[in-house]
Amino acid sequence: MVVLKLISMGYLKTIQSVLFMILLVISFYSCSTVKESSLSNKPNCVKSSKAPFSGTIFIDPDIITPDDPTTFVSLSYQGRGQRTMYDRRVSDWITINPYLFPAVFDDSIFIEIQVNPEFGTADDAKIQAEKFAPIIGRLTTELRKDVETVWIHRGMKPFGGGNNNLLIHTDYSSENYEQQGILEETLVHEAAHTSLDAYHSIDDNWIKAQEHDCRFISDYAQENPKREDIAESYLPYFAIRYRSERITSELRDSIESAIPNRIKYFDTQNFNMYPISP
Repeated sequence: MVVLKLISMGYLKTIQSVLFMILLVISFYSCSTVKESSLSNKPNCVKSSKAPFSGTIFIDPDIITPDDPTTFVSLSYQGRGQRTMYDRRVSDWITINPYLFPAVFDDSIFIEIQVNPEFGTADDAKIQAEKFAPIIGRLTTELRKDVETVWIHRGMKPFGGGNNNLLIHTDYSSENYEQQGILEETLVHEAAHTSLDAYHSIDDNWIKAQEHDCRFISDYAQENPKREDIAESYLPYFAIRYRSERITSELRDSIESAIPNRIKYFDTQNFNMYPISP
């Protein structure tokens, strides 16, 4: 009996050892499978492809034109008042007493246009305000929703966005953007900084879209992925979704092949595209 008991105990231990080894193998296999599965969800970017454009404001001058509808209704002169404005000519903030022109848009957006007194009289300043207000009104409600002010200065410096503002330097505008026919396209880019960046640039789904595209739409976006990718990608997106009849098939294909996942991301955002017709 004692011998049989010892044999039984030895047999049981052997079975336990075999079962433990089987469980260990299964556990290892399961972990490996999970790891491989999670890796398969990551983009397989062996090497990022070259961006198709240097900068996207130059891709087509007719994405938005002077013939497109504007939401601008009117503006009025409200005198002068102390305001703090950014001026690229000095790369700093300045506090001055600009001419003030509250502008009304038909989608219940109100923007204060602040014109540097360097332009001369109030009438001279009003010419500038009346020039740019209708153009800004051609931007969609989504792009203007966070724009509270417009700063207008002279100077050979590029436009800017952010700070709930659109920054305009008129000399650079006339000699560059306007000559090339891309004034509206440039304002789309800058307004994207103002009204889109804060909501989307650090969104997990946007970052995943960047990763899965394995490339950028422009060299400018690639060099500044956190700061410029939204603004650089949005205008091409707008072109293929809302102005496809105005661009070439080659341009459309270049955009769609470069940023398909960013395009899908924008498609899900339910942007307010007024006054663009569906």
